[in-house]
Amino acid sequence: MTTNQVPWDSTVGALDAALGPDRRWSTWGAVERGARGPEPRPDWVVTADAAVDTELGVLKTGKEADVFLVERGVPDGASSLLAAKRYRSPDHRQFHRSSAYTEGRRVRRSRDQRALDRGTAHGRSVAAGQWARAEFEMLSSLWAQGASVPYPVQVDGTEVLMEFVGSRDGVAAPRLAQTRPDGSTLSRWYEQVRAVMVVLAADGFAHGDLSPYNVLADGDRVVVIDVPQAVDLAANPNAHDILYRDCRTMGDWFRSRGLDVDDGELFADLLSRAW
Repeated sequence: MTTNQVPWDSTVGALDAALGPDRRWSTWGAVERGARGPEPRPDWVVTADAAVDTELGVLKTGKEADVFLVERGVPDGASSLLAAKRYRSPDHRQFHRSSAYTEGRRVRRSRDQRALDRGTAHGRSVAAGQWARAEFEMLSSLWAQGASVPYPVQVDGTEVLMEFVGSRDGVAAPRLAQTRPDGSTLSRWYEQVRAVMVVLAADGFAHGDLSPYNVLADGDRVVVIDVPQAVDLAANPNAHDILYRDCRTMGDWFRSRGLDVDDGELFADLLSRAW
């Protein structure tokens, strides 16, 4: 190496520093193939190695995770807005209801499973990654089957990058609870929510936390979000109670807006599709 040459690591470090605190190189190329969204991918997904992720602000904070607005784009080229859901670190998150949802789940490595069972620091770290991976995989399955969910771009450790549901200028779509739709819109939205529940049930799952706060109203379509706690209807002994709660919660909201829906009929239909 001549005295005029700069070591590769130093060059990368200088480039990283030049990006600033709210920017990073796209992590698309760093994740394994199985951690990228299903194909065929939407045209808006940016896969270029030269792309940069720019953090634009907080979309939502929660007990288990925070969601940030991120723009991924190539300078003077293609770009798209993404929602970056980052599960909290072991010292700062609170999975208050996790045991009810995760009963029946197992992880591949026995060491990780033992750590989860014992509640060690490593086990808590595994749990965050487990929930991120569970959300990514469930979104991938649902999206591939045509269900109205955000497209999952990638999962990297405890971060899930997914489609941002909202306007091009970064205004998020409102949650169902914030809306006052007319009768015809209400009926269409109910059928769309029901369709997602049907896809889940046919695969043997219940959403687990379905409510008007976990459904986004994006114009004529609704988009179901927050699926990491999806419950296995066969393996989880709490599953039927959780499924009925989903049916009742959504039924209550639609009835409060004037639509006549039957929780029991929906519950029976979903169970029949699961078995």
